[in-house]
Amino acid sequence: MQAKFTVQIDSFQKISKIPNAWSDEDYRALLSIMDFDDDVEKMDAAELREMCMMSLNDLEPADAAKAVLTHLFPELSKGKVDQISHDMLDDRSWEEYPDCLFHERFFSAYALLREAFNGTFAKPTGVEFAITVTAEHVEDMAIFDESLHSSIVRLLASGQGDDALINRLYEDQIKGTQFPEAPGLVWQLKQVADEGTTRQFSLVSSYFWMENFEQMDGFQAVSHADAEE
Repeated sequence: MQAKFTVQIDSFQKISKIPNAWSDEDYRALLSIMDFDDDVEKMDAAELREMCMMSLNDLEPADAAKAVLTHLFPELSKGKVDQISHDMLDDRSWEEYPDCLFHERFFSAYALLREAFNGTFAKPTGVEFAITVTAEHVEDMAIFDESLHSSIVRLLASGQGDDALINRLYEDQIKGTQFPEAPGLVWQLKQVADEGTTRQFSLVSSYFWMENFEQMDGFQAVSHADAEE
């Protein structure tokens, strides 16, 4: 059964990188992939990052992309990584790659490579926004406790209308009982306040899916949780 909600958009801003997406361990792993010889364990955070950027920039762009993808996508074959690393110079993989569950990692790959090469790679466009969700009945809020990502993505899809890309591509999951792709559409999601019939959430996603909300103050929407398997 669909629950009805009023959604207020509290803030909405474009971002080109996700804060804290890259850790010291990520930089060490990248330097290792690039056969960096110095003792990286003794480097502080700033030096690690600087060495990583310099080492990436010493490579051809496609080879730098290959190193980054090798670290980020251990599930992909070497041949696939090689192919994508060449395609990245012209493609927008954080939007176009067929499996949306890879999009957040691609976004961070482009952000790092673009910084290392002072451009060259496409500038990724994401969004960071906050919403306040209000229901008539407190029990309607239970869907967010049962399956937070799926319920929020259905809510955001409902607020965009049937012709929105998200509704055209994921109609079955939005209307259905399971939405395994939901974390690929809203990358980071946190509940920041709970006041019974009102809750506030912060989200990070791709502008590709959420651009319709840039000019909105709020909307009416419906949503439901995934069914138990």
